[in-house]
Amino acid sequence: MRLTTLRTPDGTRAGRVDGETVVEIDAPELGALLADPAWRERAATADGPCHALAGADLAPLVPRPGKIFCVGLNYRSHILEMGRELPEHPTLFAKFPEALVGPHDAVSLDPASEKVDWEAELAVVVGAPVRRATEAEAEAAIAGFAVLNDVTMRDWQYRTLQWLQGKTFEATTPFGPQLVTPDELPGGVRPALDLTCAVDGETVQTANTSDLVFDPVALIAYISQIVTLNPGDVIATGTPGGVGHARKPPRYLSDGAVLTTEIDGLGTQRNTARAVVPAPV
Repeated sequence: MRLTTLRTPDGTRAGRVDGETVVEIDAPELGALLADPAWRERAATADGPCHALAGADLAPLVPRPGKIFCVGLNYRSHILEMGRELPEHPTLFAKFPEALVGPHDAVSLDPASEKVDWEAELAVVVGAPVRRATEAEAEAAIAGFAVLNDVTMRDWQYRTLQWLQGKTFEATTPFGPQLVTPDELPGGVRPALDLTCAVDGETVQTANTSDLVFDPVALIAYISQIVTLNPGDVIATGTPGGVGHARKPPRYLSDGAVLTTEIDGLGTQRNTARAVVPAPV
């Protein structure tokens, strides 16, 4: 099953993607739908208004997750690129809902940063409450997977040893277009999917999600030792090699740059980077 959140004249609605059509589900957005333990049945049987997928205005997949966990240094290729050893435990940081944008929305280039970088990622969306999960419980808690780009302000990220400040600038993080349930993907809850990122048509990142050091099941089991994961919570599983900051010379997003992020089976994001002009005081 494939699910999304679309914007309508009456507000956002959860939707089921059937081929080239989006069928509205009686829920204001995907996070609200996932909060119902019967979300699978509700989504499968929904017969609300239909929209052409090609013309749909898609919101961030889960517009306001209760928690967004991000994982650093989780692709073997990226770890080697950065000159590090494979980690014993996941490197975790957070992102806030204000950072999220839709899969075709503009990515904001805040004037506070001059080093805005791309990070194509596989996102995991939680579909059931889970705390101190066993492997089987972690598998069962996965609602599905989606595309996310953890656009990062590198000059802010590396101001200190803590990365948060460079990771959650407002309106920077495309999320969507669809949540795809594990049964539709090769590898299921441990999907093996080709991932690519391009800037202005030039491919800058390529990887397969099977290269993750800590896979989605391991991440849910680990994070749920710390805090309860709830339906609609999101885990961004990390990015592979090819980021702009590691290039020689470094390369960053500029006004008008087109960022294309794609994961086979999950869909494609196309976002234009736009410089933000602060409102006059």
